[in-house]
Amino acid sequence: QVQLVESGGGLVQAGGSLRLSCAASGSGFSISSMGWYRQAPGKQRELVAVIITGGRTNYADSVKGRFTISRDNAKNTVYLQMNSLKPEDTAVYYCNAILVVGVQRNYWGQGTQVTVSS
Repeated sequence: QVQLVESGGGLVQAGGSLRLSCAASGSGFSISSMGWYRQAPGKQRELVAVIITGGRTNYADSVKGRFTISRDNAKNTVYLQMNSLKPEDTAVYYCNAILVVGVQRNYWGQGTQVTVSS
């Protein structure tokens, strides 16, 4: 059974940094893409950053230049380094992975809270 296990997050002051991690556990799969989404109270879930096979990345305009997504293929883990955090970055951050387990399937982590105080 494939699971996404997230870690990181927490409370930080504006201008600070946090690092999120997400590991895909299980066996018998290959990774098509991994990424991060976030959802603030009263708002829709939105893409933050994604990294696809081959290392190509895509970022939301609001985080470009501040956030960096990376992946450790050997560990099936994706990271999100968040620098220069702003109060508007406050949200629940969800790891997402598109994995090939025979067929292509979409997986979500349980979510981790990121709170940026002003």
